[in-house]
Amino acid sequence: MQALMQAEATALNGVRVFIVEDESLVAMQLEDMLLDMGCAIAGMAMRVSKAQEMLGGELSFDVAILDVNIGGEKVYPVAELLKGRNVGIVFATGYGRSGVPEEWQFCSVLQKPYTEAQVEAVLREALQARRA
Repeated sequence: MQALMQAEATALNGVRVFIVEDESLVAMQLEDMLLDMGCAIAGMAMRVSKAQEMLGGELSFDVAILDVNIGGEKVYPVAELLKGRNVGIVFATGYGRSGVPEEWQFCSVLQKPYTEAQVEAVLREALQARRA
């Protein structure tokens, strides 16, 4: 049983995460949660334009956590850039799955406010979907 728990805990070690979140405190809290899980922060953007710029470079990651509403602007143009990249996409929103348009319902959704356990579960889900 102990070995199984350790295997589960280390399953996210080294997973590279790209974050798009406009609220500083939320971004810092999410970053702390991810680091506690053993993930690596591949990059963080607080504006849609900055995220698009970063994605135009050599940024490499496994999963993106995208806040749906970035300073009044929707994050879907960033998600469009990620579509063919074989990365997991997670939308974070206070509206839950109902806050995500039909065309993006195949993606994982993290409802705000969230706990570390919820972040971990949604990361596993997104990674699994990526492999499918």
